Parts: sequence; C-alpha cells; structure tokens
Amino acid sequence: MSQRELIRVSVVGAGLGATVFHVPLVLSSPDLFILHSVVERTPPAEMQPEGTIAKKFNVKTKLVNKFEDVLSDEAVELVIVTTPNSTHYGFAKAALEAGKHVLVDKPVTTTYEEAQELGRIATRKNLILYAFQNRRWDSDYLTLRKVLQNGSLGHITDFVSQYDRYRNFLKGSWKESAKAGSGLIYDLGTHLIDQALHLFGRPARITAFLQNLRGIGEDNVDDNFTILLHYPRTEQNPYLFTVTLRAHPLSQRTPQLRYTIRGSKGTFVKHGLDVQEEQMKELGVEAFGKAWFGRESEEIQAELEVVEKEGDNAPLKSKITSEKGDYRALYRNLGAAIRDGEELKVKWKEAEMVMLIVDLAIVSSREGRTLDVPEV
Repeated sequence: MSQRELIRVSVVGAGLGATVFHVPLVLSSPDLFILHSVVERTPPAEMQPEGTIAKKFNVKTKLVNKFEDVLSDEAVELVIVTTPNSTHYGFAKAALEAGKHVLVDKPVTTTYEEAQELGRIATRKNLILYAFQNRRWDSDYLTLRKVLQNGSLGHITDFVSQYDRYRNFLKGSWKESAKAGSGLIYDLGTHLIDQALHLFGRPARITAFLQNLRGIGEDNVDDNFTILLHYPRTEQNPYLFTVTLRAHPLSQRTPQLRYTIRGSKGTFVKHGLDVQEEQMKELGVEAFGKAWFGRESEEIQAELEVVEKEGDNAPLKSKITSEKGDYRALYRNLGAAIRDGEELKVKWKEAEMVMLIVDLAIVSSREGRTLDVPEV
C-alpha cells in the first residue's frame, strides 16, 4: 500500500486510552494508518510544545487544540474518540456529520437512543462507525470461545464472567464523578455485556444490581454490579441458562477468578486477566514485536473437566493452552473495512444492543425488578 493510500487518523484525547491503546495500535500498522494529528487542548507543561503523544512516542504528528480544526481538515479520514464517556456521543456525531469514519471507545454513548442516532447517521452518510470492543480479542475470551465452538462442554447451563479487583480507595478519576456515563457498569460492564451478547445473542430478560458497595465517593456512582441475563430453552439448547456478569471492588485473590462455564458435559474455569494491556503499558509499540506478546503464562491456563457423554461419572481433567490475544486484529479489521469493504467484526447494531442492556440494567436495579429485553 502506497503512502498516499494510508488512512490518515486523528486521535481525540491524549489520556490513558490514547497512550496505552489507540496510539500504539495505530502505530503498529504503518501499512494501514498514519497518525495525522492529535486533539489535545492544553498539553501538560512537560509535554509542550509537541504535545503528549508526539513526545511520548517520539513521532511527528500535528498537535491540534480545537476539535473543529479536525472536522474541517479534508486530509483526515478516521477520527478516534477516546475522551471522557459523557463526550463520546457529541464528538462522534460531529465527526460523522463532517464525513469522517469513526472509532469510538466504550461506552460508545451514555444511552441506547444516542447509539441508535449515531448508527443512523453513519448509515445515511455511508461511513464506518466502529465500537472499540478490544476485549473480544482477549486471550481468555478467544480460548473460551474456541471451547464453546468445539462442543466439549455440551449444552451450556450456566455462564459466569467476572472482573474483580481489590481497591479500597478512589483514584480521583473522572470515572468516579457523578456525570453521565460514570460508574463501573459503563466501564468494565460494557466489555462483559458485549462478550456475553457476542456469544449468546439477546437474552429474554434481565435482572441487575448496581451499588456503591464501598460507600466512598458519590453514592450514585456504582463501584459494583451483578447483572443476570436470562436465556430461554431453544432448539439448539434444551436447558434454561443464566449469564452472570459481575465486578467486585473488594476481592482479594491472586489470580482473580475470570470465567466459570458449566455445561451438560463439563465445566470450564479460568483465572487471571489478559496480559496485553500491561504489556502495552510497559513497552508501548515495541510490545507487538515480542514473541511473547498476547501470550498468557501456563500458571493461568484454563481448567477443563468433561465427560464423554452426559451422565458419565468418569470426568477427564485437563489444562487448555491459551489462545494468543491480539488487539491489533480490531484495527486491522477497521482498516480493511475502510479500504476494502471488509465486514466489520464489531457491528454497530451490536454496540447499540450493549447500550440497551446498560439502560435496562440501570432501570432494573433502580426499580428492583426483572425486565423483558425487547426485540430490536
């Protein structure tokens, strides 16, 4: 691909999302993308005059103080929105209306209605609109998906996905303030919901519990959630089953339990977290060139216990070699979609459904009842 065919990218924001994820991922595919500019209104004194991204990554890129300048720049094809959650909708809408393709960090918006509106604009203007659901390319998720696809667990009867930590203090982040899109359900919750919907589709009903468990910070900002997605019997699965999604802020365990999946023929248990984020924090773009990038250690490989047929009392126990995680696959798909019309791996309708589930979870928790999930 020649230089003039590269997709010129403007990153809106220069915080953790940009420095740990988006900029390294853009720079990791120089055959697809070129970092045209970064929107950073007021870089810290130690990062001036180049700006945070140019200085941190030692790259030549334009520092833009006004988002409007990106909108009017015809050279920019793709806008990456990685700003506080409450601003995602506004930035993404403006970029789409200006004729730019958009990748927006999760949560893509703060409501289902906003997500729907963005989808309509993208369709009307024939633009790519992509949700940054990078955790579909987590090592553990790829591993469990492979297990589910090969049928070794039989019919699924129970699925638990949890993302726990031990943190008895506030970090002072905007995520902990009582603004639209704040709270753990919008942060980790949108990842867990997306994975569940990707595996099993729309549930029939939802029951949710959102709390400020620790009693610190603003009481209406949740730091803990349990979401139950209820699935009916189908032709493919004769069992009722429930998906439990949870995140707990006071869980002291090393490594943390991540997945427990029960089926009619066996159980899958996985501890530990995907390693890519920490590797990217440590080495940035250089991490992608390491043979060990995205590979989990043997200590946190999943455990599988299965029988050959339902009702058998002689289970076979084994460890499963983890699949290699690779967040770059999302960006490769995005680039191919823009240039070659490749099918999106994360479809916007799926991003809309995530926000519908978030909206319903908030209502379910507030009203203390189980809600039907409408067909959309």
